[in-house]
Amino acid sequence: MNPAKTKTFSPLLGAHTSIAGGVFNAIKAGREIGADVVQIFSKNQRQWSGRAYSDEELATYFRLREETGIQPAMVHDTYLINLASPDAETLNKSLAAFIDEIQRTSTLKIPYLVAHPGSHAGAGEKTGVRRVAESLRRCWESAAVSGVIILLETTAGQGSNLGYTFAQLRDMIALSGVEAHLGVCIDTCHVFAAGYDIRTAEGWEKTVQEFERIIGLPKLKAFHFNDSRHALGSRKDRHERIGRGEIGAEGFRLILNDARVNRLPMILEIPGGRDADKEDLDLLRGMAAEGT
Repeated sequence: MNPAKTKTFSPLLGAHTSIAGGVFNAIKAGREIGADVVQIFSKNQRQWSGRAYSDEELATYFRLREETGIQPAMVHDTYLINLASPDAETLNKSLAAFIDEIQRTSTLKIPYLVAHPGSHAGAGEKTGVRRVAESLRRCWESAAVSGVIILLETTAGQGSNLGYTFAQLRDMIALSGVEAHLGVCIDTCHVFAAGYDIRTAEGWEKTVQEFERIIGLPKLKAFHFNDSRHALGSRKDRHERIGRGEIGAEGFRLILNDARVNRLPMILEIPGGRDADKEDLDLLRGMAAEGT
């Protein structure tokens, strides 16, 4: 099946924006770069716990969402969390922190919480996959919220990181027992570094078909749009600006003009700050307008 084209809508494009000084500042930053959607951290990403939101902060946040029309599509969990950790202390800290992340995502009325599956740290991939699945179940049940879907992010497979194959993500979801509350976020840099060639129409089609066969396209909920500084299958996670890396502009043009997936939120996580975000958002909108 060839990807269908569409030129009758605007894709949901945005970037990861900072909550420094208050969660509402992520909306302001999104307005400055011309974003439709944003991704945020719910708290300091280098700490296990975070301060509670004040009533005033939340009121300003929701008011700016309404005024700007910019919607936070995703929370990204803190980098410290490892739901696959074989170390009991680290795992317990990770579980508590992830439960908090789910609850914060619900408080902020954001639909998706993106999580790196974790690192097995020498315990082995099968053991790590099972531990992630169990951790997801425990966290979801303990968080006791609704309206949030946890998105497992594809990884580059660096070191002992899990989630670099669609089969691993499928097994994490299937073994969790909470499948209805789980989905997938494809990071373009990560899947490319893991060996999925999305540079050409043939390669992109093969990747889509493999995802459909192994996981199912309904489970794909969002993208991280990042070019890659390293080659196909390098297993190295280094982001680059759109069209300036090993993927190249054509890979992103294909996704933007594939009606099977191009209505999903697409978030930049590129180097260069706000100026780079704005320039690359404009670039991506041009690709969407011109088609393939």
